[in-house]
Amino acid sequence: MGRAERPRRRSRLVLALRTAGLLLIAAGVAIGANLAWELWGTGLTTNRLQAELRPGFERRLGTRAPSHPTAQKVRVPGDAVAIIEIPRIDLDMVVVEGIDTVSLKKGPGHYADTAYPWQDGGRVGIAGHRTTYAQPFYDLDKMRKSDPIILATEYGTFRYVVTRTVITDPSGILASGRSVLEQTERPTLVLTTCNPKYSAAERLIVVADRVD
Repeated sequence: MGRAERPRRRSRLVLALRTAGLLLIAAGVAIGANLAWELWGTGLTTNRLQAELRPGFERRLGTRAPSHPTAQKVRVPGDAVAIIEIPRIDLDMVVVEGIDTVSLKKGPGHYADTAYPWQDGGRVGIAGHRTTYAQPFYDLDKMRKSDPIILATEYGTFRYVVTRTVITDPSGILASGRSVLEQTERPTLVLTTCNPKYSAAERLIVVADRVD
């Protein structure tokens, strides 16, 4: 190999390494930007949608009796169902119908095949994101026995107290073999979210009884 060829090869190697380095930096920036959007940017979307939902729904709170014909009608995914208040974790958000991807972008979602708060019996199921879309259930692991949960609806305001928290696999099946969403004779409530934070390996479940 001639002396002139060696510098050229070194130059090509340096250029290749520099190009690879720049590509890695660009990839890192892109990944970081995407992560930032997932963790914080999605919250902007949820906050905007919550602001759109809340005023109109608040005007309807408590205006109808549980026996009103609209109480049992089929609800549209994404429509407001309740306002959930949990003092322990400073949560105050509109709950929407459905747990599909689009609905959960708006806020915590009501499992459509579970009871509604104003019904005399059954289990109300509500799911919420833990680390994205305003992370409504981020601190759900801080809930303690006897903590209050309030659901304000068009058909009245209903108060619950926590009876226990439990962690299951992603299926939501308890050690007894029953689903956490299995309906109950008395009016009860379950809140579900991913566990641990930033992972969907498990489900964190908060169970509560309604207090009349």
